[in-house]
Amino acid sequence: MGVFVFLPLVLPLTAWPVARLAEGRLHPRAATRLLTAVAVVMAVCSTLCLALLMVVGTAQLPGNPLPDGWSDPEVRAAVPHDDIAGRAAIPALGVVAVLCGRALQRHRRVTRLARRALTGLPGREVAVLPDRTPYAYALPGRIVVTTALLDGLDPGERRALFAHERAHVAARHHRYLLAVHLAARANPFLRPLRTAVAYTAERWADEAAARSVGDRRTVARAIGRAALLSRGTPAPTLAALAATGPVPRRVAALLGPAPSARGWPSAFTGAGLAVWGAAAGTLVSAMSSANSAVTLVLILRAATPL
Repeated sequence: MGVFVFLPLVLPLTAWPVARLAEGRLHPRAATRLLTAVAVVMAVCSTLCLALLMVVGTAQLPGNPLPDGWSDPEVRAAVPHDDIAGRAAIPALGVVAVLCGRALQRHRRVTRLARRALTGLPGREVAVLPDRTPYAYALPGRIVVTTALLDGLDPGERRALFAHERAHVAARHHRYLLAVHLAARANPFLRPLRTAVAYTAERWADEAAARSVGDRRTVARAIGRAALLSRGTPAPTLAALAATGPVPRRVAALLGPAPSARGWPSAFTGAGLAVWGAAAGTLVSAMSSANSAVTLVLILRAATPL
């Protein structure tokens, strides 16, 4: 395996430029999908490599249930600095499992409690809560908004609010947010992508609302006013009108022309180089993890007596 087993752990650094540039240089829909795909692939690859290192480290521990042949020198020679890397991978993988497990548990708990609070309320798509705290967010398949927030918006801004939240539901933005949230838990180097997707998903819904309402200024005004009134969402994996992303940047983008939905930027631009750099890093990460997995499996099969 050599150094290839370590590459997926640090290759997420290659995605930092695209996380920075995609927010303003790509259409929000394309940026959200691209960054989420890159984050998920890189997180899976880095976790797989941690698991491979853990196998080598666990085989060296006395009393482990693994075959004795797995601790042979020829197996340990497949990993540089096996005595340190193998043992360090054990707690590292444990931390990844705990963090991802907690994130999933919180997401499910918040979603379950939110749905339970909506039991008996009229309306299948929109649930209006008689709450003095102004907030609105999109659950999978349903929109939640309080009377306090609706009272703070004029009729045009209310239409923008509902159009924005419907865009979140229709595009299933909670899946993108949950995916990048788990990816950032699996590899801290992917946190910039999580932040970027939280912003681009909101921009995606902003543009969808602007098309639906037909007035970009009304949507911008609704976002600004909701940001002043709203407290956000109960979890970072749920989407809301003004919960994530720098609100002034979103308002400024809506006051400007609509972003172009054309294809990827030219490779001779900064954004194009960033996209191709992230794509290359993702491909190398996938190839490195696959090569390491196949190599270790072959070595372990050879070292295990029949």
